[in-house]
Amino acid sequence: MASFLSKLFGFSNGSGTEAAAPSGKTETYGDCLIRATPIREGSQFRLAGSVEKDVEGTMRVRTFIRADVFTSEQDVIDATLRKAHQIIDQHGPSLFADDVASRQV
Repeated sequence: MASFLSKLFGFSNGSGTEAAAPSGKTETYGDCLIRATPIREGSQFRLAGSVEKDVEGTMRVRTFIRADVFTSEQDVIDATLRKAHQIIDQHGPSLFADDVASRQV
């Protein structure tokens, strides 16, 4: 009974979501490395990933998590790569222009 109530109200041993799936996919786009790291949420996967770039010898990472959820892991990986391409294209050089090593976009 306690287990049922815990699940119902979101109380569990960990956070409300499970850790990012380790089996993501990487892809190079321009001079950036894209990592698709979907987050498993029950039987679905949330769109999440990162864009990495070496700027003057320092690795800069821009992570993103979106509200989109998918039932297929392959679908979420494909969507994550498309979203990362869009982020890179829209932000251009300003994506890594600040001196912050890691931040959300």
